[in-house]
Amino acid sequence: MSTQILERPETKDADTGPEMFHYVRKEKIAESAVMGTFVEALCGEKFPVTKSPKPGSPVCPQCKEIYESMQV
Repeated sequence: MSTQILERPETKDADTGPEMFHYVRKEKIAESAVMGTFVEALCGEKFPVTKSPKPGSPVCPQCKEIYESMQV
């Protein structure tokens, strides 16, 4: 079984400060963008997809750490 993960959606959290992008399951991105359903990031954050990241966008440190640990 293969899991594809793509750096994607944004969320704003008053506790974390600026807008950050998270890693979520690739197959859930389009559904969320069209239907408005929530996705769950690797870090556990839940939110609807509203934007695509631009190069250099800040990435959630928890998501990045989890994603990198999966790349073994």
